[in-house]
Formats: sequence, C-alpha cells, structure tokens
Amino acid sequence: MHPMLTIATRAARAAGQTIMRAYTELDRVEVSAKGINDFVTSVDKEAEATITYQIRKSYPDHTIVGEEDGENRGTNKDYVWIVDPLDGTNNFVRGIPHFAVSIAVQYKGVIEVAVVYDPVREELFSAVRGKGAKLNDFRMRVTNVNELDNTIIGTGFPFKARQHTESYMNILAELFPQCADLRRAGSAALDLAYVAAGRLDGYFEIGLKPWDIAAGDLICREAGGTVTDFTGGHNYMASGNIVAGSPKVTSSLVKLMRPLLNEGLKR
Repeated sequence: MHPMLTIATRAARAAGQTIMRAYTELDRVEVSAKGINDFVTSVDKEAEATITYQIRKSYPDHTIVGEEDGENRGTNKDYVWIVDPLDGTNNFVRGIPHFAVSIAVQYKGVIEVAVVYDPVREELFSAVRGKGAKLNDFRMRVTNVNELDNTIIGTGFPFKARQHTESYMNILAELFPQCADLRRAGSAALDLAYVAAGRLDGYFEIGLKPWDIAAGDLICREAGGTVTDFTGGHNYMASGNIVAGSPKVTSSLVKLMRPLLNEGLKR
C-alpha cells in the first residue's frame, strides 16, 4: 500500500470513530452557523484535529488545508493534504446517516492519493493516481452506459449559491425526462464515490469547495470516470461547478447543460 494512503486511511478511520461517537449523542453536539445555510459542529472541528494529528505524526512538514482550520502550512509546500472532516454536516446534525470523511493528498498541484470514508456503513473508497480505485479491498469501475436513458443521476441543490437557482432548475427540467431518476443525498464526496462504484451513472453540482471534491475527483477518475466543469473544461476545482460520470454520461450532461448556463456558470 502507498505509505500516504496508509496514513490517509488511518486518519479517516480515526475521524470516523470520533464522528460516530458523537452521532450516538446528537443532543450534545454544538452547532453554529459560519455562513448562510452553512453550519459547523464541534464534531467537525474535533474530527479535523484528529486527522491533523494523524498526518503530523508521519509527515510533520506537509501542508494541510482543512475546511474548518484553513491552511496549516508546513515547511514542505509540495505536499498538500486537502481535508473535509465531515462532508454532509447537515445530514449529520439531523441524524440522517449519510456523511463522510474526505482526505486527498496533492503533490505539486496533482492529486496523488484519495480516501472517502463512510463511517456509518464502514465503506472506504480510495485511489492512488495510476493505480485504480477501490471500495474496501475490491476494485471499482464506473457504469458502462452510452446515453442518459435509464441512468440515475446524482446532484445537489445550490443552497449556498442561490443566484444560480433558475439555471439549475432549467437543467433539472431538461434532464429529468431524459434519465430514469435523480438523487440528492447531501454529501458531494459520497456522490463522487458512488459514481466510481457504479451506484450512480453521473453527478453534477454547483458551487462546491476544493475539500468537497478533491478526493472524490481522483477516485472517480481512477475508476474510469470523466470529471469536468459545466463547459467540459477542467476548471472545476476553482469554480466548484462539477460534472462527473462514465465518459459518455459526462459528455451527454455537459451537452445538455451548456445552452442553459448563465454567465456565472460558464467560467
């Protein structure tokens, strides 16, 4: 096993234990707003501290970028760990058992290692660049479909970017008659992992952050998927607008969406 994958896995599982302990006592979890429709809990912070501790034990000089603590700069800036300690906080707070820990390792701007861990189902999605993707110990591949007919497409409402509501609803209206069904589960990291595992045929969302998608991006691509922004380019880590799926599904989604985008979504 890749040594950094070993540490990422250990950190994700340790954070998962922290999260699941709190999940049994949700009435004791402290919740505060950090923005419009954007919440953070004491568990997010504790899980991120757990991950940072595990990384620092083995790689004290690496830089860590976390959702809650921001950039924890190390002397070695070539290696950057991108961490979302609890992706799906709103689900967690409401007791909905669908959330994950997301950890990616970037070397000189390229993601090399990725882990998405679902502590409820004890499912570990992982990838090393050039080595494929796995769910626990089994190889994963995206579905082999060539058109949108009979597909299940994952998505997320732009609840933090409501200026795009009209364009998003236009996309849904165009897409819904062409696919079998849509899913909105509340964790971008797991949506991308589910595309990699063949549970979803495709996925798109507006306005995400790098820590939401860094790990899922590599896992999806290593499982044979294609990941783009809404125009078919590769600016999704910057724009936060992402489309993923089997190659033909991603292409079909981009083709369908392109005429419906407002100017803000074309960047």
